[in-house]
Amino acid sequence: MGARRLLSVACMLALGLASERAAAQAADRAPHGALAMSQQEKRLDALSLGSPTGAPPPRVVPSAWAATIPSDNAMTPERVALGRKLFFDLRLSADGTVACATCHDVSRGFTDQRPVAEGIGGKLGRRNAPTVLNATFLTTQFWDGRAPLLEDQAKLPIVNPIEMGMPSGEAAVAKIAGDAEYVKLFQAAYSSAPNYGDVGRALATFERTLVFLDAPFDRWSDGDAKAMSADAVKGFALYQGKGRCVSCHPINGANPIGSDDRFHNIGVSARHQDFESLAGKALAELAKGGDSQAAIDKLALETDLSELGRFLVTKQRSDVGAFKTEQLRNVGITGPYMHDGSMQTLWDVVDHYNRGGEANLYLDGGIEPLALSETEINQLVAFLFALTDVRFASQARTIEAAQRARAKTTRPFRENDLAFRKGIPFEERVRGEKK
Repeated sequence: MGARRLLSVACMLALGLASERAAAQAADRAPHGALAMSQQEKRLDALSLGSPTGAPPPRVVPSAWAATIPSDNAMTPERVALGRKLFFDLRLSADGTVACATCHDVSRGFTDQRPVAEGIGGKLGRRNAPTVLNATFLTTQFWDGRAPLLEDQAKLPIVNPIEMGMPSGEAAVAKIAGDAEYVKLFQAAYSSAPNYGDVGRALATFERTLVFLDAPFDRWSDGDAKAMSADAVKGFALYQGKGRCVSCHPINGANPIGSDDRFHNIGVSARHQDFESLAGKALAELAKGGDSQAAIDKLALETDLSELGRFLVTKQRSDVGAFKTEQLRNVGITGPYMHDGSMQTLWDVVDHYNRGGEANLYLDGGIEPLALSETEINQLVAFLFALTDVRFASQARTIEAAQRARAKTTRPFRENDLAFRKGIPFEERVRGEKK
């Protein structure tokens, strides 16, 4: 066989192998970049969540977990099984491409690791998809708290036009009502035929099993002195003291996730938003279209009024630009950060707080410069990564290394005038506008 013939055969083999690899990779991916649903379920099984029968998950104060379960939706294995099937079912979207697990991907910290979520037809919303890990401990759901319970939150994305896009809850149920397995599961779980109310209840029940609170910090707190690095230990001291993080992110046995469950304007979007003008438009829109949960959901995800945060729900001036204090558990693997996904690394987040947020008329009174040095910033970030459950340890190490490398190129440290009170926000803004 001649050299040219051998080369041709080699090229064909290479192309064949490349095609096989591409096909294998495609089989592992679902639409919108999520891991394939079957692969996600395998990863979920590997996480060994424990008993979903009503016993509290490991490392949880029993009363704290039990208090999150509504009296009319008790935990049972049958309800968890139904909720799990629904969570990964693409049929609940209008075009069959989006499931709950699309934006809450098991392989991505039960979020999508995008700045904002992508729904049917590639439509982008205005807000970052929070993780559903430990969401049961939050007293309200969504960045603006517009849903009081997981049961309420679970149903809204299915009927939102740019998320899962179903015209109604009944239309979503119609797509699965003929599935004999679903008929059996609904009957076993709720003694009923498939219906939209029980879709929300089942999804919430499944999500209450997603408790991940076994982090290096917890083991260190239990007496294992080697569970956290020396930097993380110093970071925890900063978290409680100079960094003032604990003011809004308390973390203890009764409140294990590090959120005060309140809403604060920390100035994330203040540099490019006119809050006064937006608030006036919002009041007009709410008066015209009603202030139902669905109407607020639309404004929050599809318009610039999203930046008003809690104000869309309460219409109170004190809530303009205010968003919920998100939990810090597993924060290392659930970036990018803030309601708009505008911060790529935890170094960016700490920098934001270090300079006192972004000045605006509605800035929370507790936000002020912190005067943290670069060493202290690194220590605080080390502690934040130590809040990641050990079951995600490998992923956390990879992301921490990537964030550290990015931070070195995107934010070379300088003694920020605002952080050390050597300047005022007006001066910093003027300097930025002149560049």
